[in-house]
Amino acid sequence: MFGRTDLALEYTDERTHTVQKEGDCTVTRLIHQGESYITIEAPALSDTPGTAELEELTARELKKLLPAEGGVLIVGVGNRDVTPDALGPLMAEQIFPTRHIKGEWARVAGLSGLRSVSVISPGVLGCTGIETGEAAQALSASLKPSAVIAVDALAAKSLKRLGCTVQLSTAGLSPGHGVGNRRPELNRNSLGIPVISLGIPTVVDASLLAFELLGRDAEQEVSPRGEPMVVTPREIDLVVRRGARLLAMAINRALNPTLSREDFSLLVEK
Repeated sequence: MFGRTDLALEYTDERTHTVQKEGDCTVTRLIHQGESYITIEAPALSDTPGTAELEELTARELKKLLPAEGGVLIVGVGNRDVTPDALGPLMAEQIFPTRHIKGEWARVAGLSGLRSVSVISPGVLGCTGIETGEAAQALSASLKPSAVIAVDALAAKSLKRLGCTVQLSTAGLSPGHGVGNRRPELNRNSLGIPVISLGIPTVVDASLLAFELLGRDAEQEVSPRGEPMVVTPREIDLVVRRGARLLAMAINRALNPTLSREDFSLLVEK
């Protein structure tokens, strides 16, 4: 479909948007089909080694969307071996899991009172034969978390939003939608519990890029074999690495705010 995007900011009426400034960031809030979307536009991750301010803002907005209590399952969606799609798996590697830290062990380690956190990065159907949605459903049924946080790379309509935008939503997500390979959805209907999605756009449809540059529909010209193409920044490895770190730290802080950013850096250091 011409005009594909995962960002609600780009497919909804601007008159429904509530916009405010937060330091160097612009936060846009909107309700679409009963679901909340929060978009944070910030300086480009490729140009910004330090993301502490954006991490804190993302953590604060995420905390508002989550149930106040109960365990949380975090799902890193995507393919670790495809750089623009590796955001979720790389994020999952930097989450501090706490479900197993209990009783005397927790007391001795000084980690009593932590919220239960579990994390998985199930890979993609082509590598595992298992849909991400199937894995999330099975684990949700077994672990019975109060909510799921799903993280995935997104597609945008505009180049200006690649690598400098964070979207949070209560609508969950549909893996692969942004590149035309839509998989079973992860949302409240499929899992039976709240699903909060987070993502950063890493690709734009080539036909949209051509339209933005040429001012006309050039879909046939940029799809010479009939297959849609996507475009990603040259510095995508840096964007994904920093974006994964940003989202992981924001999630860690939102779920267990008694620990500092420095604490988490030590606890998840590879």
